[in-house]
Amino acid sequence: MPTLLCPNSADTAHQPPQRRRWHFVAHYIEMVIAMLVGMALLGTVRKLVWPGLTAGPAIDVLLMATDMTVGMAIWMKIRRHSLANIAEMSAAMYLPFLLLLGPFLAHWISAGTLMTAGHILMLPAMALATWRHRIGAEHP
Repeated sequence: MPTLLCPNSADTAHQPPQRRRWHFVAHYIEMVIAMLVGMALLGTVRKLVWPGLTAGPAIDVLLMATDMTVGMAIWMKIRRHSLANIAEMSAAMYLPFLLLLGPFLAHWISAGTLMTAGHILMLPAMALATWRHRIGAEHP
């Protein structure tokens, strides 16, 4: 199945490094777009259906991470990624927020830091998961 931004990873295994780098970047951008769409659409639906569903910043970031992860997982499933790859990317998206919940609950960091740092750390975690998937496709 062709993708919007790049061909299947198996098709790029024997291509020049510059083309493989473009494929990695394009795939990463595609994942970030899917994440943003999930956050926007699912977050909006959640707020319309359950307007009071919040108990504070800790719950808010987990709900937001869920919205982003569901959007990304749906796109990855459409793209025919394995459940293992979807689970790995989902973990990469949740892990930064989960790691920061302890310091937040201990009042060592603010709600703003929880939200900002979680997003900042999520991007390299997603890049690492994408890179691991690409390396696996190139070296079975």
